[in-house]
Amino acid sequence: MEQQHADLERFQVIAHRGASGNAPESTLPALSLAYQSGADYLELDIQLSADGHLVAFHDRELERTSNGEGQINDFDLEALQQLDTGSWFNAAYPDKADDSFAGLPILTLEEVFGRFGHNARYYLETKAPDQNPGLEAALVDMLERFEMIQSGRGIVQSFSRESLLTLRELNADLPLVQLLWLPADETPLNLEALGDITDYALGVGVNFRADDQTVLTTDFFNTAQHHGLKVHVYTVNEQEDMQQLMNWGADGLFTDYPERLLELVD
Repeated sequence: MEQQHADLERFQVIAHRGASGNAPESTLPALSLAYQSGADYLELDIQLSADGHLVAFHDRELERTSNGEGQINDFDLEALQQLDTGSWFNAAYPDKADDSFAGLPILTLEEVFGRFGHNARYYLETKAPDQNPGLEAALVDMLERFEMIQSGRGIVQSFSRESLLTLRELNADLPLVQLLWLPADETPLNLEALGDITDYALGVGVNFRADDQTVLTTDFFNTAQHHGLKVHVYTVNEQEDMQQLMNWGADGLFTDYPERLLELVD
């Protein structure tokens, strides 16, 4: 755990749903590519199946990245794992298509931990906690069962402050990150409010752009870091943007292409 906090002092390469620019998001091929590239963290969104299993899936609904229909929480694990979460990628990105992607199943978090174990670190999001009651307790149980917290293998992020506070109550040693969304409008951001986040989180995850406008500023970095918060920026895929954010002092970047970011870090 101490080593994890020490490592967070250097720049972090966070593989967004794995290397999801080159393989279907949140699948074993995407995670394996990210792991093999040397990314610091494998990032996944975690939800609950209808029968209480922790699964790695981003959307509330199944349609975009599978051949299923409806909300993920309406189905038990057996039904979910019969879905095809890879063929959509082949259709959307024919230049990156691979026959082996067809039929890829939804992964459970237990399967992910079983595959990569303590050789990887995991950056997990409590996704739609209002739609996933009990998610926090199930996640902490799983992290503790695989000894991911004490061994410094995990971070949990959420847009929900309440979800993070619940996690803090369940295990005070679990590192937390508050996700934020900066809108593309004239609404002034109360930067000093960032100081409140230090009560329960070690950092913030924040968007770089909204509606094709750059919304993140150097003032945000300065204020957040003045309060002792790490700033991890999502989701950055072009090397020019990566370099700009590194120059601004980003503590880490989420990217669909960890290999591109690693070229700049190395």
